[in-house]
Amino acid sequence: MNKILVLNCGSSSIKYRLFGSAFKEILSGKVERIGEKESELVQSKGSMVYKAKVKASNHKEAIALMIRMLHDKKWGGIRSVAEISVIGHRAVHGGQMAKTSLVSGAALNYLKSFEMLAPLHNPHNIEGMKEMKKAMPNVPQVMVFDTAFHQTMPRKAYMYGLPYSFFDKYAVRRYGFHGTSHKYVSLRAAEMLKIKKPNLITCHLGAGSSITAVEGGKSVDTSMGMTPLEGVMMGTRTGDLDPSIVQYLVKKYGFGYDALFETMNSKSGLLGISGVSKDVRIIEGKARKGNERCRLALEMFAYRASKYIGAYAAALGRVDAVVFTAGIGENSPEMRKRICANLGIIGAKIDPGKNAKAIGKEMDISAKGSKVRILVIPTDEELMMAKEAAAAVGGL
Repeated sequence: MNKILVLNCGSSSIKYRLFGSAFKEILSGKVERIGEKESELVQSKGSMVYKAKVKASNHKEAIALMIRMLHDKKWGGIRSVAEISVIGHRAVHGGQMAKTSLVSGAALNYLKSFEMLAPLHNPHNIEGMKEMKKAMPNVPQVMVFDTAFHQTMPRKAYMYGLPYSFFDKYAVRRYGFHGTSHKYVSLRAAEMLKIKKPNLITCHLGAGSSITAVEGGKSVDTSMGMTPLEGVMMGTRTGDLDPSIVQYLVKKYGFGYDALFETMNSKSGLLGISGVSKDVRIIEGKARKGNERCRLALEMFAYRASKYIGAYAAALGRVDAVVFTAGIGENSPEMRKRICANLGIIGAKIDPGKNAKAIGKEMDISAKGSKVRILVIPTDEELMMAKEAAAAVGGL
């Protein structure tokens, strides 16, 4: 039988989904808190949910647990590994790789060369690939790159204003991320709009946030840069920042480079400004009770997102729709309202009633007379990964 397994290995978790014919989900699961004294396994099959405390001191043990659950008579979805036709692995930073690639020694070495640019992701993505190759050596396995969708950007968009040799010799350029999500919602938006190749501004807003200009179905610019640190303000990341700030803090106040970049990546953004949380739901609640720093954090997030949308409207010339997705984009009517309040210049108007109802579900929340459609589309990166993986091995 043709079944597809997709796997996303993080620093302390693995998430997986098994798809059957016509890309219908059979089951999904995750192993969390890998490496801690007590880990947790959760697996869903239809309406049934299995939860258990487990021991997973490393990714190898977590993958062994996953494989055991895949074979389980009640909770699993396979009787034999031979039923799996391909395994798709998430790879965050794929450099200039434009297509899904088979997992091989050379491909892993190439992926490893970008570890410094995605230290929270690439090492664990690679570890998961290696362990799965050992566990299922006869099953084709492919890498699905977060950066691939953005390889259609023109040079004027992906180049930095550094000497050209920096790009030529050191591959310093904008790569962009969340590409699998941006691609998925772009395809869904085209179906909703009934326009084959629309011009879109897709807003993946969550703990990590990025905004992409999509022209005729292709990414032509995106807010994240050489690493996921650039762009809009995020849950714990600064977003755009004057690089001279780093020199100033290091030279004048003795900050260490590594400690400073740790702060910029994991202690800044919504968390750093609010001083409360990176979770918009918590920040919104505190802001409603009068917390000024929480109010400021929300204002900054919305302001910076709307600036990127305005810039990409200028880059595209014509915008058919603005698309909201990911944790904040799908579930925060208040943040969508804040962002869209600044989009009168492109004629985008939100319907308050529709916006309030659009929580975790696909909806057109445009107001009557809006010149630009405003869509909420829940992302499905794993489904997109499954389709990419199937295509990479010639379809199923």
